Amino acid sequence: MAGSEAELRVVLLTAPDEEQAERLAHSLVEERLAACVNLVPGVRSVYRWEGRVEAAGEWLLVVKTRADRTEALAARVRELHSYALPEVLELPAVGGSPAYLDWVRKESSP
Repeated sequence: MAGSEAELRVVLLTAPDEEQAERLAHSLVEERLAACVNLVPGVRSVYRWEGRVEAAGEWLLVVKTRADRTEALAARVRELHSYALPEVLELPAVGGSPAYLDWVRKESSP
């Protein structure tokens, strides 16, 4: 399959609990907005929100997708997420197994 790593992204999301993390992951994969989502429990986030320093336990979602799917992915996260301002942080995928990268391209294609 043609393409380069520049076409791919790793997107970081957080969710307040396992139920929401699972729901987000399944929706993104089922809707082909992502090829794969890893769910990482036990994340502790410290952040400033509305003028105060807060801390919360969260789940980290590591999403693998195509660059051209990230806008739709972010919009879908905003629809499904309980947070007023959900984290959607897009990082370029640089390097990796060519076969895996091809798989990500294929599985996150509309």
